[in-house]
Amino acid sequence: MPVEPTFTVTEARLPDDLPSIESVRQQVFIEEQGIPAQLEWDGWDAGCRHVLALTFRNNPIGTGRLDPDGRIGRMAVLAPWRGLGVGTAILAALVSIARERCYRKVSLHAQLGASGFYYKAGFREIGAPFVEAGIRHVNMEKSLSRGNNNLGS
Repeated sequence: MPVEPTFTVTEARLPDDLPSIESVRQQVFIEEQGIPAQLEWDGWDAGCRHVLALTFRNNPIGTGRLDPDGRIGRMAVLAPWRGLGVGTAILAALVSIARERCYRKVSLHAQLGASGFYYKAGFREIGAPFVEAGIRHVNMEKSLSRGNNNLGS
């Protein structure tokens, strides 16, 4: 008997899905990580493509966005769902959107503690670590050339 998936990842519909996206980011970035709200709500959401991870009961558990310039950002997964493949699925969906838009590469600012996650997904560090929103980050990028098919995309 097939096992039902415990979550799905789909492209978000704005503005309808914005409250779910904001709920996840509020919990992860503002409450858990202490990022100031004025830095989190940067005014870029309307111009980005977003994905949303939902439980089978449609409760939001993760999100991420792709900026028009090919930068992946605001990747967030609620604590109880970390390590269960949610972040990997969100990242794969964002890379898929970038491929559909014919981007040659995607980039992101990875928190140093998460850089290994992105490295496994085919991203490489570019430059030295830096501090953003009070947290150490590193710039990473991934080529989307035909020969680079990490993440199953």
